[in-house]
Amino acid sequence: MRNKNGAAAALPSVNEVLSLLVGGGGHAYFGEPVTVLEHSLQAAWFVRQNGGESSLIAAALLHDIGHLMHSEGEDAAKRGLDTQHEELGFALLEDHFPPSVLDPIRLHVAAKRFLCLSDSDYLSALSYASVESLELQGGPMNDAEAEAFLALPHAREAVALRRADDAAKVQGLAVPQLDVYRAILESLWR
Repeated sequence: MRNKNGAAAALPSVNEVLSLLVGGGGHAYFGEPVTVLEHSLQAAWFVRQNGGESSLIAAALLHDIGHLMHSEGEDAAKRGLDTQHEELGFALLEDHFPPSVLDPIRLHVAAKRFLCLSDSDYLSALSYASVESLELQGGPMNDAEAEAFLALPHAREAVALRRADDAAKVQGLAVPQLDVYRAILESLWR
């Protein structure tokens, strides 16, 4: 959803958020074997399975909602475009969720860059689509960038979200559906 100025329009309710995920989430997820909705549900489930707080579960469910806010298509990275979906998602949700949800969403791309520096096996385990977008997103962090990143509120939660994000690309994985997360989103909605 965009307003007339091209900025992300505010959502009036949790129902609207869920409708956006259902309505746009059936599209392919940028070179991965799952849809955006399947990816979102898997990420939330992985965080939940690892004992994540409700705010991190909500962040995992909503972390890629910004992909539904641009019209650049699945091949944006191939065309050299960084859609900045993390910023689009943050802008869409910022009036309705606390920083414990919003910050990991806004920082999940930076967390990928951080992990490329801090975990020697991480980069080699990334999917082709994630490697392709990495360069557009700034490439691996340097030491100074990593130090600044870790000083940010909810940086460690963003790293946990990123780990779930990377795992959430399993074709055909049966996970709980959106209704399971409605109460969590409603409890955090403001």
